[in-house]
Parts: sequence; structure tokens; C-alpha cells
Amino acid sequence: MQNINEIEELIKLISKLPGLGPKSAKRIVLKLINNRDELVKPMANTLAQLYKNVTRCNSCGSLKSISTGCINCENTKNKYSKICVVEDIADQWSIENSNIYQGYFHILGGTISSVGQRKEDLLVNSLVERVNRDKIEEVILATSATVEGQTTAYYIQDSLKNSNVKITKLAQGLPVGGEIETLDDGTLFSAFKNRSNLVSNSD
Repeated sequence: MQNINEIEELIKLISKLPGLGPKSAKRIVLKLINNRDELVKPMANTLAQLYKNVTRCNSCGSLKSISTGCINCENTKNKYSKICVVEDIADQWSIENSNIYQGYFHILGGTISSVGQRKEDLLVNSLVERVNRDKIEEVILATSATVEGQTTAYYIQDSLKNSNVKITKLAQGLPVGGEIETLDDGTLFSAFKNRSNLVSNSD
């Protein structure tokens, strides 16, 4: 293969995307090169606009557009009494697509034990603020059934101990070591339907 720097750099970048390796990246790059006007130009423009206009909400962690604001936070049409706490946006999308849950979302941005992730980096303080400000009645912890996910769930539970709110977690149907975004709709439905109360051990 010809050693063209621009092509090599693009292959390296695409290889970093989930589920893609060097071979898949090479095929994608060739497809792009062979369809410059149909793919490369509009994709470059769209990526530039995304970089400029789409960011993460500092309050709930969801994605928002600079032009429209955060739909998750500014949802005045439906007043919910529940917040579902997830690790990342992929988890939120999976739950939304299943049509199982109707309520607010709170995206932490990772877990406590994630590489390079600290407690301070997670949006736990803003979660406590939302619960108290919006008179939330139930917080559903939908973190993954991994060590990191469960550790994060316990940390959130402890952070909410002074808030008058019911705390539940996804239960049956959620396999040990399972990640939310990989679960099918049936498993998610069972996990939400059979969620259990969390009782604080701090007293």
C-alpha cells in the first residue's frame, strides 16, 4: 500500500472507533476516497458542525446542541418524578430505544474505577442538586453489573443519603458483569420491572 501520510493518519483514527480494526478502517478509507463528493465533503462539514455545536450538558450529562439547549433538562412538556442514572450516553440511548422507561436521565460520564476517572469527574453533585431541586421521588440506578458499576452505584447511594428520595437499582435480568448498552429489550424490561429498593447502611 502506498505510504500517504493523510491516508495513514485517517486509518489510525478510524481504527480507534469501537468495533473497528485496521482492516475495517482501510476499507472505510477506500470507500471515502472513492466517493469524495458524496461522502467526504458532507461528512467533513457535519463533523465540523458537530465539534462546534454539540456538547455535554454540565447538569445532566446528556448531549445538547448550542442552538436548542438540553432537551433532557428543559423538558417542560412532561414533568417526571423519576431519574434514571446511567454511566454513559450509549446506555441512555439503549433504554430510550426500548420504550421501557419514561422519565429523566442522568448520565454520569463513566464509573469511579474507570481508567483516569475520579469521583470528582462524575456528575454526582449535579445529580444531588437535581433530586432536591426538582422534587424527584425515585432515583433508578442503572449502572452496569460490573465491579466498577456497582462501586459507583454505592457511591451515589451514599451521596443521596440526606435526600428524601427512594433509590432503586436494576435487578433480575441484569447479568453479573453485564453492560447496559449490550442488553436486549427483553432483558432491560425485566431489569426495570424487577428493580429493588436500596436501603442505606449509614444509620
